[in-house]
Amino acid sequence: MIYLLTLIAVASRFLPHPPNFACIGALGLFAGCYVAGRRAYLVPLLALAASDILGQMFAVSGLGFYRPEQMLFVYLGMAASVAIGRLGRRFNSAEQPSVSWQRFPLTVLAASTVFFVVSNVGVWLGPWYATNLSGLLSCFTAAIPFYGYTIAGDFFFAGAMFGAMELARSGAAATPKPAIGMTGTIVR
Repeated sequence: MIYLLTLIAVASRFLPHPPNFACIGALGLFAGCYVAGRRAYLVPLLALAASDILGQMFAVSGLGFYRPEQMLFVYLGMAASVAIGRLGRRFNSAEQPSVSWQRFPLTVLAASTVFFVVSNVGVWLGPWYATNLSGLLSCFTAAIPFYGYTIAGDFFFAGAMFGAMELARSGAAATPKPAIGMTGTIVR
């Protein structure tokens, strides 16, 4: 499922959508919850890198590589979503991770907010704003509409991803397994 979601995340960046309404952040939360070890950090970062590489190759507006310091902060913000996804999970009796629906809204909001703050520090360090408190405030003020789209996209895509995973798990758990009789035949 994680490979399919990664491909969908890459493809979604090429479809028409409002700015920052993308599923990469939600993919980071999902990987943080369900993917073990450091590999979890690779999932959103590789999806982001693959779409940036393709965007650069095909000159897609809004995708690709621009100022290195800004890209660093964007990628750091995405990596943070994995760590936040780890905080938003719970473990069932079989020690399998699953989403904690009680923590879900706060987890998504935290990932969106951390990405907003971290990525906009990178924008502030770029050539458009003065590198003082006034410039920082101007940068964050100008980015507020993007923050709204980030929150909306993260809630939409995280809800879809986590919901699909939990639905698939509950469907698999609810499927009755045939009983095996004493003679080795299946009893229905």
